[in-house]
Amino acid sequence: MLFRPTVEADLDRLLGCVVDEHVSWSHPDRLLSFLESGEYRHERVWIAEENGEIMARAVWWGFADGDQPLALDCLYVHPSVTDRVGLAAELLGHAHAAFGTTPAYHVFLSNGWRDDPVAAAAIAWRQEAVGRAGLTDELERLRYEWTAAESPLPKPPGRLVFRGDDDDETFVHAFARVAQGTLDHHTRQALATMEPLEQAREDVADNRAMPGDRSWWRLAFTQDGDLVGVALPSANSAGPVVGYIGVVPEHRGRGYVDELLAEITRFHAERGVQRIAADTDSGNVPMARAFERAGYRNFAIRLVLSAPTG
Repeated sequence: MLFRPTVEADLDRLLGCVVDEHVSWSHPDRLLSFLESGEYRHERVWIAEENGEIMARAVWWGFADGDQPLALDCLYVHPSVTDRVGLAAELLGHAHAAFGTTPAYHVFLSNGWRDDPVAAAAIAWRQEAVGRAGLTDELERLRYEWTAAESPLPKPPGRLVFRGDDDDETFVHAFARVAQGTLDHHTRQALATMEPLEQAREDVADNRAMPGDRSWWRLAFTQDGDLVGVALPSANSAGPVVGYIGVVPEHRGRGYVDELLAEITRFHAERGVQRIAADTDSGNVPMARAFERAGYRNFAIRLVLSAPTG
């Protein structure tokens, strides 16, 4: 078996890799579109090849101008393979060694997927394979959407003053304050191994790398000028999103999260946006309830399988 990254000459065979299970995958339209945009690159698409046939395929996503793959997007094994777990794990191992990193596996699923035998089976072998390759931590995130056709536009309560700031360091310090006592799993993981300002700078850099415009970012203050939180309207390759939202510890429990979310929603809607997407951890109950109060609908699940930190 030959394990290698792909080249342009492999494209026709790559397009023939079809996943018919109930999981998200890099279907031909997505593969072609993301290869064109640079979010997929042939050096980030790896195959296990035998006698000229693709027996397994793994596809990683990353920012178009980024140096590293950030997420495993698709894991496929040919139906004829008896030990699909073993082959997939070996393929991931070769790719991880070449990357020098172990990007998390992000798979998108329908609500109630555990009660769907086909979806549950599709996840089971993939989870075992990525687990053998080092991705043993599991996180379930709730996917939400606001649509202009179905949800009312929230009105501004008027308690807060929103303004932008061109200085990234201002946002770094605001992010660091918001991170104190956060329920966000990713932030808590990062803070276990990083200093707060280092972690905040990484978050600011990640948000700057998204397609959303930097000028959209807002800080929220009381009428007296006290910092309350951060509200970042943004976008990804699929469209407008709630990029980042958080309240500093001393102002939590006062309903300010609703105003931050309303500000982001209104900002996008006033630009003519018809749909806004958002994610939050299933364990972040206060944020999930805020989305629901704001008219966001939980339409799907993002399962994230990652390497342990620390």
